Amino acid sequence: MSTESIVAPNPAPAARAPQALRRVDTHRITAIASGKGGVGKTWLSITLAHAMARAGKKVLLFDGDLGLANVDIQLGLMPEHDLGGVIAAGAELSSAVTSVGATGFDVVAGKSGSGALSSLTRQEVSALRLGVLELAPRYDHVIVDIGAGIDATQLILASTGGRVLVVVTDEPTSLTDAYAFIKVVRRLAARPDLQVVVNMAGSRLEGERTYATLKRACENFLKFSPPLAGIVRRDPKVKEAIRYQTPFLVRHPNADAALDVVGIANSLLQPGP
Repeated sequence: MSTESIVAPNPAPAARAPQALRRVDTHRITAIASGKGGVGKTWLSITLAHAMARAGKKVLLFDGDLGLANVDIQLGLMPEHDLGGVIAAGAELSSAVTSVGATGFDVVAGKSGSGALSSLTRQEVSALRLGVLELAPRYDHVIVDIGAGIDATQLILASTGGRVLVVVTDEPTSLTDAYAFIKVVRRLAARPDLQVVVNMAGSRLEGERTYATLKRACENFLKFSPPLAGIVRRDPKVKEAIRYQTPFLVRHPNADAALDVVGIANSLLQPGP
């Protein structure tokens, strides 16, 4: 999927990346999306970034959930600069990069506790997307945590990645909204690299059943079969780690959910075709 493949109709001129940026290796960029909130998307984004960093990669996590940014909250960070400051000052996105201490990855934090970023114009969101593409060559991998839903903001930021992981749970609303997201992206992109992650599965078998339900709907109505990127088992330790604002791989590195995410990370880090 090219860097220009998913955009809302008639993008603003600022959204059109310079020719040099069209050569960015988007295989190293992964957008994490979901049809609805509450599926553990941000936790997965953080844990994937940490797992990749533990594998020796230089990783950037961009908090693109512009309405409900909370990467910094889950990590217990108090960044000196965030996206709010970047927008207000018209600064470069690189000025908001914060190192997450011993975890070994960098973060561009949103503006926690404020809905100001949710009202950005399409041109401003496209400028953020362009900023991510400009930062990408400095890293081995970039994770873009985008907000839930299928508004123009989500679709623009989803187009930052060469790969889009759609996070889903076994809840009926999660399945229907994930299907809606996939449907819209398929309509806007020529060859989207969409993959599914089943989160909070009661077991691997239950996760496979959830994936099969979504896959069947996509095959029946979209004539498309999204591959399964992985299944993350439900683990009560996840809520505990979030409550203590501690990275999951620090607090519970051998938990089932941790091992599942590490497996997904290792798969994503495999060389592309």
